Formats: sequence, structure tokens, C-alpha cells
Amino acid sequence: MEKEKLSNQIENKRAELIELAAEEGLKSDLTIQLSQELDRLLNQYNQKYSKYQKPDFISLQ
Repeated sequence: MEKEKLSNQIENKRAELIELAAEEGLKSDLTIQLSQELDRLLNQYNQKYSKYQKPDFISLQ
């Protein structure tokens, strides 16, 4: 259920961002702030549900 909730939050934030960017412009402080909020949600989703897991370390052999 949490995955669906997070997915809905992402979609709502994305719609809000598109509307705000159309009204305020892409360089608006509010648009940038909302874009960063969307980035955080997307990062959270990817960390929890991504099939690809980045290794904790990189071996340079």
C-alpha cells in the first residue's frame, strides 16, 4: 500500500509542478522548490522499489 501512496504523491506533485511552471515560469523560486520536492519523492521511490541496487562499494581491480 505504501508503494501506491508514494506513487500517487509523485503523480500529484508532478501535476502541481506542471501547472505552476505554466503559470510562474521555469525559473520561478516556487517552481524550483516544487521540482526539488518531486525529486525527493522520486529518489525515495527509487531507493525503495528500484530493481537495480547500486553496490555499496566499487572494486578497482
